[in-house]
Amino acid sequence: MKNIKNLSKHLMTMFALSIFLLTACEIEPKESITPPGAEGISSNMMDRFKSLPEGFQARIDPKLNFGSESARQTNLGVQTDQQYREIVRRILNAVEDSECSDTDLYLWLDEELADWDDEVIFYAIVSGMLDFPTYDAFLFENSSEGQYFGKDGEYTQSTTKAFKDLQRFWNIDSKGIVLAAMHGNMLLDREKVIRIDKILYGDDQETAEDYADLILDLLDYFPQYRNGDHPIFTFNAFATSGFFFPPAGGDIPPKIIMGDGILEAYSALGFDDVAPQAILAHEFGHHIQFQLGLFDSPITDPAEATRRTEMMADAYSAYYLSHARGATMQWKRVQQFLEVFFNIGDCGFDNSGHHGTPLQRMAAAEWGYQVANTAKKQGQILTSEEFAALFEAKLPELVAVP
Repeated sequence: MKNIKNLSKHLMTMFALSIFLLTACEIEPKESITPPGAEGISSNMMDRFKSLPEGFQARIDPKLNFGSESARQTNLGVQTDQQYREIVRRILNAVEDSECSDTDLYLWLDEELADWDDEVIFYAIVSGMLDFPTYDAFLFENSSEGQYFGKDGEYTQSTTKAFKDLQRFWNIDSKGIVLAAMHGNMLLDREKVIRIDKILYGDDQETAEDYADLILDLLDYFPQYRNGDHPIFTFNAFATSGFFFPPAGGDIPPKIIMGDGILEAYSALGFDDVAPQAILAHEFGHHIQFQLGLFDSPITDPAEATRRTEMMADAYSAYYLSHARGATMQWKRVQQFLEVFFNIGDCGFDNSGHHGTPLQRMAAAEWGYQVANTAKKQGQILTSEEFAALFEAKLPELVAVP
């Protein structure tokens, strides 16, 4: 088996990749966040592994130096709601708490992780399990056929129907967009883990097989991981434009990825009737932006530029959800969901991934609703270009909201 030195460096690379993919709108390298136990990890790693039962330890010991020193990094078009990942990072003590942490969604996930001690957290990070479901969907779920949404498929009908409605509603070319799910149970699929490991870390076949066996052993040993079905593994949703990536087979189509974990969270909070449609509508808004080139902006400040595109996606979403020829949802119900959606931890006002304050985002959504409400009388659907132009003109007023 190939041995790679400096496990600490590999761990930092792996965790940095998670932040790299999941918290940026225009992907660029980010500073890594030190996970729990990372300080001095090279010296105490063996002690941590030796604390496991002898039979389990025998399988793990040869794999202490798994992975390569750096993973492949590509400049890809990815638009993702970084608030979800921020919650995960705070729950795992990767960053300090803030006044944004005490939200319903945060508290729910915190309760779901009540039985995760430092050891369980440590192995989840070291093994890469927090990232593998994302990369599996990101690189390999390249068809809408056969997809199911929710761990048991409970959101399949509402999600697929909403996707078809959005394709009909907006005037962009959406035939090539793949709607796919992110499932944590892919961690049980040895071949899927092997192929991702070889791409991310450049490992040879033998090392990748050992890595996959490590993950299977961890899933078997720690019931807290729920065989990959714990919501933390799929606590996200994102949109990505198409790109060419030979290591994964070549052309990767444009996608919307819906994670089981984020759908489970909103369902637990009582929003299973609106969350799939609302999240999907927001991500579809990013695809409108991809196609119309709306990520190109004269705004030079990264935080302000991201706030603009996120608030625009909020407005696109609210317009569709409340339009008489869209999802025809009652605005009061949509508003209840959005209040939770917009209050999930985005306090990074100077961060390049800043999405806008909750009040700013709600102002954008309410504006989208008002535009839809005005159109009810004549049943008109604005084109995506017309809507964008109206939003751009309104943006200064929306941003002026505290």
